Amino acid sequence: MTNLEDLRKILQAHREELNRKYGVTEIGIFGSFVKNQQNDTSDVDILVEFNKAIDLLTFVNLKNYLSDLLKANVDLVMKKALKPKIGQRILQEVVDI
Repeated sequence: MTNLEDLRKILQAHREELNRKYGVTEIGIFGSFVKNQQNDTSDVDILVEFNKAIDLLTFVNLKNYLSDLLKANVDLVMKKALKPKIGQRILQEVVDI
């Protein structure tokens, strides 16, 4: 089973490509992997910020790319789409890459 450090290494190795291809300026992991509560069926919760507005197709393509890269289901969340209450919790626990 993958752990937080494995995910960080994979994402770090692809950071330039994520920026160039999708406009990702910030990326981080939150949720079960950060809390070390993941199991074999856990998805990977990823928080992203972009350098420009993106369309739905680009967002879906990025989600699929990350799922393939990490060999896990990805729950992709845009930083600007966070709701105030849950957003505060996520921002406190997110591990930046």
